[in-house]
Amino acid sequence: MTNTQNKLWGGDWTEKKLLAFTKYVEAYLTIINKYKNQNKWETIYFDGFVGCGDRGLSDNIKYNNNNLFHTFKEYNIEEKDIIVYEGAAERVLNIENKFNYYYFIDSNKDSIDKLKNKLKNFENNDYKLEFRCCDANIQILKLAEAMKTNNYAALVFLDPFGMQINWKSIEQLKDTRTDMWILIPTGVIINRLLDRNMKLMYIDKLETFFGLQEAEIKEYFYNEHKETNLFNETEIKARKVEKPIQKIAKLYIKQLNTIWKYVTESPLILRNSNNVPIYHLAFASNNGVAKKIASQIIK
Repeated sequence: MTNTQNKLWGGDWTEKKLLAFTKYVEAYLTIINKYKNQNKWETIYFDGFVGCGDRGLSDNIKYNNNNLFHTFKEYNIEEKDIIVYEGAAERVLNIENKFNYYYFIDSNKDSIDKLKNKLKNFENNDYKLEFRCCDANIQILKLAEAMKTNNYAALVFLDPFGMQINWKSIEQLKDTRTDMWILIPTGVIINRLLDRNMKLMYIDKLETFFGLQEAEIKEYFYNEHKETNLFNETEIKARKVEKPIQKIAKLYIKQLNTIWKYVTESPLILRNSNNVPIYHLAFASNNGVAKKIASQIIK
């Protein structure tokens, strides 16, 4: 591995994420292509947060929900942590083996238009590309409906900067021939929502994201203990668990295991330039070999 590659893997978390994902796509398509004459299904690539095809600063990374984390700086990610490189869409399309269908989803129309223009050469070369400006949750539900016909095999890439994915959308992919890579905003957002004193201002967002009730979330992330105040009265206090970022990843993986048979126990940890974990990239599948490949790539 060259010095440049080492720098990319060790320093730039976005490049690290895309390299891991692309390696898996290459392996996935190699295996699918090897047995394509035996398979009775067509293949789908589904990118729910495709952006404009470049990894630069854009409106796509702003997370606008109840005025929560409006600006880029509030993500605690510095501009130097994101450099413009070839995005996931172009990398996947440049792989020799092909999917039958490619779905590129983003809620930002300007990004979709820019991506479509950027990929027009692929459209002209018999690639079946579908560009949709829409909420990824809605499109996941449509994908799940198609997958339940058992006519397709899908590889899903969910790469949001925030908590836009609803658990109710994810769980619709249960019992389908779907492999999924998903970016979990463990340190960059979720940990900040878990107040030290258990005053959870955005509990509705946490419930929607994890697919759990408030009581379950509090039980998982807080320990109660007794304290005596100045008046010699006993009060029940809540203390946030140690290593909460790791616990966040473990909880989401536990949830994924209720949908898929095989989930990476140790997801890829992505750190910012200060070596602080900001995301975890997890993989889920109903195929044991797929999980083995994903785990090897993560290692």
